[in-house]
Amino acid sequence: FYIIALIFLIFDVEVAFTFPVATVFRRWVEEGRGGIAFMELAVFIGVLLVGLAYVWVKGDLEWIRRLRRR
Repeated sequence: FYIIALIFLIFDVEVAFTFPVATVFRRWVEEGRGGIAFMELAVFIGVLLVGLAYVWVKGDLEWIRRLRRR
């Protein structure tokens, strides 16, 4: 259960950091800073996706299958 809670917290923090950027993104595009903001957000989400892939390959997301095998 610890791993699932930790993964939830990581992606909950991702939403907490991504939502404010998404709300002001249109204004940044109008000011000419849209490309930089988009790249920063893409790098941030990319790092989190690499972490998700690592956890997935490690097998920590297969906790339901482990319960069925018992």
